[in-house]
Amino acid sequence: MTSSPPSKPQGFRLRHAGLAIAGMMARLTRVTGWRRSVIAFGFGAFTATALAPYYIWPALVLGLSALVLLIDSTKTAQRPKWSAFLTGWAFGFGYFLVGMYWLGFAFLVQADQFAWMIPIAVPAFTAFLGLFIGGATLLASFFWRGHFARILAFAAAWAVFEFARGHVLTGLPWNLVGQSFAGTAILAQLAAWVGPYGLSLVVVLLSALPAAIVKDGRFTALPLFLSLLGFSVLLAFGAVRLGGSAPLPREDARVVIVQPNVPQRDKLDAQLFLDHFYRMVQMTSEAVAMAKAEAGAKETYVIWPENAYPYLANNEDIPAFLGEVLPTQTTLVTGTIRTIEQEGGPRLFANSVAVFAKNRGETTMPLQTLYDKHHLVPFGEYLPLKGLLQALGLSQLAPVQDGFTPGPGPQTLNVGPAPFAPLICYEDVFPLALYPKAGRPDWLVLVTNDGWFGDNAGPKQHLDIARLRAIESGLPIARAANTGISAMIGPKGRLQDHLPLYTSGAITLELLAPLPRTPYDRFSHHSFMLLLLLVAIFPVTKKVARSG
Repeated sequence: MTSSPPSKPQGFRLRHAGLAIAGMMARLTRVTGWRRSVIAFGFGAFTATALAPYYIWPALVLGLSALVLLIDSTKTAQRPKWSAFLTGWAFGFGYFLVGMYWLGFAFLVQADQFAWMIPIAVPAFTAFLGLFIGGATLLASFFWRGHFARILAFAAAWAVFEFARGHVLTGLPWNLVGQSFAGTAILAQLAAWVGPYGLSLVVVLLSALPAAIVKDGRFTALPLFLSLLGFSVLLAFGAVRLGGSAPLPREDARVVIVQPNVPQRDKLDAQLFLDHFYRMVQMTSEAVAMAKAEAGAKETYVIWPENAYPYLANNEDIPAFLGEVLPTQTTLVTGTIRTIEQEGGPRLFANSVAVFAKNRGETTMPLQTLYDKHHLVPFGEYLPLKGLLQALGLSQLAPVQDGFTPGPGPQTLNVGPAPFAPLICYEDVFPLALYPKAGRPDWLVLVTNDGWFGDNAGPKQHLDIARLRAIESGLPIARAANTGISAMIGPKGRLQDHLPLYTSGAITLELLAPLPRTPYDRFSHHSFMLLLLLVAIFPVTKKVARSG
């Protein structure tokens, strides 16, 4: 009779696993040449899966820790600084290519004109964005000292260049690393204190810490423990904040968000403009009638998406028509295109929000105020370096020939009982630029059209960005999108209700009251800068001490 061999003790198995991990990590620190760039590109692409719609959060730990180890490998290269930059750029190229591939779908809406640009524009743009991560790894390489110090230098440099990406050349703070946690409000609550850049700094630091689990060829569990502890604290912090007093509904206002679900090709067809308009009017009339039956005398704010009907602001018959089909105490907030006439000059166009209101005793619904989008989309709404690029055969995608004219800046509109700040398209991408500093509104209204980008990651990422803005500002957000995702977002980033992509319908909800101003809203980027200083001070002083 034979007996089975005795099982190996638990301690032996753990040590064996630790040695195996140490061996794999050691191999990354020995990669050289073009292989390093290829591997960095792959890890960058994998890291992007932590963002919507996948939310594979372990990808952050694996990808960013691997990047730290790959930067370790550049120390023995002939040109270490150049190798560190190139490695970071390759990582960033992969990260943005996978994270923003959906930009190519916009060229397919008018494929006969623009499809040829996809294999040029999308890789070129994402490769350009990769320069910011290349800059981060280059900057970190100057402070690449010690065991834990290099992790701090890496996280601090990453935060510096994410902040730069949000401001350079009009800025594009899309797919910040911290945005990966916006899909679940509980993990993103720290943004109310340190904003999106501070949240990214913390996430990068905690994700990169496991790169320090091997020291002098030996496995140590402390960095992994610190990483898990940090993420646990984030989770607990979010649970405590969300578990506090719930935002209360207002007694004087309800919101109706209308999603018409017009295919983007049809939306560009001028012969169908009126059909789309009448369809939205019918959907609105039915939804408002139900809201009035339930809520009685409350003001009803109706939100239509971006460019719901191009002629709303300039057609003199619109107020009378709206007055016939909508009841009193109704305010319509809608996207439109308006023309601006100039004496002796060309006619200008603006991507605008028009606000109509029907008060008691009125039979019409007059235009109350207008807001013109001030943060225009390069190449989509205007053409930078217009003369040069047109000579090369490039044109912008805006529906008007010379692009749109930007408005003067953020505004708070005082129409009805609940003052609001309007945002158009991707204006919600820019934190602390949502409304005037001296005029905090009660809520935010975002009108957008993500129908250009199909049923993929882009619209879902855009929704997560809006959820971050709600957390940072402490304000509820009504988000009306042409084909989705329309949503009502509470002031702590929770979805109250939403309509998915390619769904026609309306959301009717009571408007929540705003929270008190958040620390981030009150102190601006100062809280992020303080956090950045605390993270950066150790590797900087360590380098200075060694240089001395």
